Amino acid sequence: MTKVQIMSVVGSAVPPQLRERGLLACWYLMQNGEPVSGPLPSLPAAQALSQQLECRSLNS
Repeated sequence: MTKVQIMSVVGSAVPPQLRERGLLACWYLMQNGEPVSGPLPSLPAAQALSQQLECRSLNS
């Protein structure tokens, strides 16, 4: 089983729709080097989704 990792991006790597909201950073969930979530607006949101995905994979 591969662990879900949290990756942050800053500046121009942040998607335009989030930059327009004033966000200068966002977070993605990654697994095996591939994104498994879209951009998330906060680290707590990324952590919560990561825990949900890990619980689902444990229960499968």
